[in-house]
Amino acid sequence: MIYNYIKDNYKEGEPIFFSDIYDSTISKSALTQQLTTLCKKGLLVKYDNGIYYMPKKTRLKSAVGPTADTVAKYRFIVKNGKIDGFYTGNTFANQIGISTQVPHVVEIVSNNTNSAPRDVIIGNRKFKVKKPLTTVTNDNVYILQMLYLLSDLDSYLDYDYEEARQCFLKFIESHNIKRSDVDEYIRKFPLTVFKFYYELRLDNVLAQ
Repeated sequence: MIYNYIKDNYKEGEPIFFSDIYDSTISKSALTQQLTTLCKKGLLVKYDNGIYYMPKKTRLKSAVGPTADTVAKYRFIVKNGKIDGFYTGNTFANQIGISTQVPHVVEIVSNNTNSAPRDVIIGNRKFKVKKPLTTVTNDNVYILQMLYLLSDLDSYLDYDYEEARQCFLKFIESHNIKRSDVDEYIRKFPLTVFKFYYELRLDNVLAQ
């Protein structure tokens, strides 16, 4: 039964978290035994503690599973269309174009952590995960992502402020961020956010 559920709800190579398929109708030990049996049959592969996947066969008939980045994305950022986090720090600075640095440690802000900032090792990759100042949702994710970057902008900036401003303008326009959206969250952040927000004249381009 559990395999039928997995086949109906997951794609090959997609991370399957024990916590997502456990529904208390059976004991955790019984579910673990079922998953272990499926692994022995080659129907599932155990990626790490509490993480499995259905192997995707290649032309060479070797099993291909998710990358560490994919597992981290499903665990901390977005799963089944529900957004719980976002990339931040040098990771996001590189994505938005204000930094040329390719970070060795991927920084993430996520609802799915209850501790102080911590390092999480997935596969051979290190991720630094921390709690958000306010709950991340599908509606506020891009606003919070921008404000987090502004809170420590000088640490990531490889260009002058005018070039950084252009990068932020593209981000604002692509995600239709409004002034009222920023006003709702900016007071939760340190004063440095206000400094960079006004220094980059972002308020001038935000829609009402």
